[in-house]
Amino acid sequence: MSEPRVWVLDAYRAGERTQLRALATALGWPFEIKRLCYRRFGQASALLLRNDLSGIDRAASDPLVPPWPDLVLSIGMRNEPVARWIRDRSGGRAKLVFLGRQWADPRHFDLVITTPQYPVPERANVLRNALPLHGVTRARLDAAAQLWAPRLAHLRRPWLAVNIGGTSGPYAFGRHAAARLVRDTLALARARGASLLVSSSARTPACALDAFAAQREVPMQLYRWRRDDPDNPYLGFLALADEVIVTADSISMLAEAHATGKPLYMFDTGAGRFSMRHDMHRAAGEAQAARARARADADRADHAAGALAYRALMRLGWSYLSRDISRLHLRLVRSGRAVWLGDPPTPGPEAPDTDDMARATAAIRALIPRG
Repeated sequence: MSEPRVWVLDAYRAGERTQLRALATALGWPFEIKRLCYRRFGQASALLLRNDLSGIDRAASDPLVPPWPDLVLSIGMRNEPVARWIRDRSGGRAKLVFLGRQWADPRHFDLVITTPQYPVPERANVLRNALPLHGVTRARLDAAAQLWAPRLAHLRRPWLAVNIGGTSGPYAFGRHAAARLVRDTLALARARGASLLVSSSARTPACALDAFAAQREVPMQLYRWRRDDPDNPYLGFLALADEVIVTADSISMLAEAHATGKPLYMFDTGAGRFSMRHDMHRAAGEAQAARARARADADRADHAAGALAYRALMRLGWSYLSRDISRLHLRLVRSGRAVWLGDPPTPGPEAPDTDDMARATAAIRALIPRG
């Protein structure tokens, strides 16, 4: 039997593109990446549950022409009508696999692979993984370690990696969060006698990088993110670090750090009643603990209009439109997979060592006819 033809309808967010490529690569089948250019207000096609291409600029997008695929992998509301249109053109043969959260009910797809932060309805074709899919493998870590170890040899051990995201959803990341991140990171580094391996991302605010650059107390390698940089040390830092700090706004970076098997600390970018830890207690139904956490927090929160609007949508509007990452924080902390930076470790039940990628690829392979 020939291998199935696979199309990846590309994502419009960096973390989601990483998930799609990792899944396509893990399947082991050849695949084509289809990049789409979206029209302004093109979401209407998805909102109306159409099967068409009215939401994209066909001339500016990669061609969608026969031979039609056997499998379509994608993520994101704007890609839903496109994927269904492809299935129609294939005579119903193409299988649609979507990641994350969808606008349409899961019955419109052959398989939905999701994670705890999304309120996806229970359906027979919904696979719930503990963490987002990623491409961090032992082989890639070993290769990155071999490349970066000589470049970091001047820094004393142990090494503490710090992976910084930025404003996301209801959590603003500004100068207050940046100052707290440096403060709490240096406290852990002093306790360990460690050097820092600091890595940034496309969303990282300049104030966070400037705050780290200004510190002279702890030896450090600082990387300022650049688009399509072949010398990005992110994977090397993960591979070589003895412990890892991740700003908890980035679920993808949390998943990648967890894959290393090293101690993982989550940094709460919020504060008070706007903190992630406060929201985690709310997600667990622990209203009293949430209020106590907010009262005990003397730090100041950053605020941004977009983050406040997102929070209002979650609390007062239709929660299905948003994602609640506090659900994933809760699972990581209560399972013992991670601890909040600055909090004392709390023993949790032993985290089951599940292989989310293996479950996902097995479910997809079951969709493709054999023989």
